[in-house]
Amino acid sequence: MSTFDDREKGFEKKFALDQDQEFRANARRNRLLGQWAGELMGLEGQSAEDYAKAVVKSDFELPGDDDVLRKVFEDLKSAGLSTTEGEVRNKMDELLAQAREQVRAGS
Repeated sequence: MSTFDDREKGFEKKFALDQDQEFRANARRNRLLGQWAGELMGLEGQSAEDYAKAVVKSDFELPGDDDVLRKVFEDLKSAGLSTTEGEVRNKMDELLAQAREQVRAGS
């Protein structure tokens, strides 16, 4: 096998690993977002866990983050909380950075 083939296989493995880590970071971000929103809505215990799981599941409706943003924003609004889509988007960005660090650290 040539050096080129070895490098190609190495790049393919790194790409697969990066994609897996990004998927796990997004799922973790969505769970953290669900926990944050659930706390704002006053959910506790099993209700809070169920809501966090529902936020994670909402990410599979459409490609991208818009389905998660829409769910959390609408739920917060329905709960009578004053928030904007921009505030939810900023929280999503903040939690994604946190989730990426957690995934890299293996926690």
